[in-house]
Amino acid sequence: MPTSTVRTLLVRGMIAGVVAGLLAFALAYVVGEPSIDSSIALEESQSAPAHEHGDAAPAPAEEEEELVTRPVQSTFGLATGVLVYGVALGGIASLAFALCLGRVGRLRPRATAALVAGAAFTTVYLVPFLKYPATPPAVGNPDTIGKRTTLFFLMIVLSVLVAVVAVIAGRRLAPKLGNWNATVAAGGGYVVVMAVACLLLPANSDAVKETFPAALLWEFRLASLAVQALLWTAFGLIFGALAERVLRPADDRFTGQDPEARTEASAARTG
Repeated sequence: MPTSTVRTLLVRGMIAGVVAGLLAFALAYVVGEPSIDSSIALEESQSAPAHEHGDAAPAPAEEEEELVTRPVQSTFGLATGVLVYGVALGGIASLAFALCLGRVGRLRPRATAALVAGAAFTTVYLVPFLKYPATPPAVGNPDTIGKRTTLFFLMIVLSVLVAVVAVIAGRRLAPKLGNWNATVAAGGGYVVVMAVACLLLPANSDAVKETFPAALLWEFRLASLAVQALLWTAFGLIFGALAERVLRPADDRFTGQDPEARTEASAARTG
């Protein structure tokens, strides 16, 4: 594939990432932020009685002032984080698309984009989420944030590497087993290896308190999962449409016909 085409796909991928990020931000603000606000309010209500007793309680004037207020975090901060995330992953996914196009069967650009987006969602978020599910910011111990972040990113790296090995193994098995059987074998191998990894990797030691409402916890986790699913679904659909326009031959762009339809029309005229 020419370098200019790869560059164009990269730009289209980043554009698709921005649009998908905007949609994900809207969903996160509507369904995710209420559960975070409820978690913070619950933490404050539980810590308030401790400050009402004893002389060691700090005076209100001595309390540290927030550098970033909660309304700013839930609007501008959330939008910035989601958009940067969408642009970065959109660029990476577009490069992965350029690498996979024509190498994973006779799939059109739209189907390849959907496949890349689905694989990215599964390996980058869904599988790590099953081992280390998201928790509201007010639930965990702040001292363990570094450890939890390290474990989650370790799971992401491992999931991506195992997925790459599975794809390579599937391609090598295809001539012997056929495309379908090779795909099933490679996918089964990925599932087995990641299941073993989930058993061997340390669990999150920062357990959720028993007093924390289970409904609120699962509301936050399902919202996090829904935001990621929307982000990658929107990216796959938008980028697939943009990539199709970039990769379609020039004569098909102007006629608006796909190659098969144009061939049939030409045969009918000469017949």
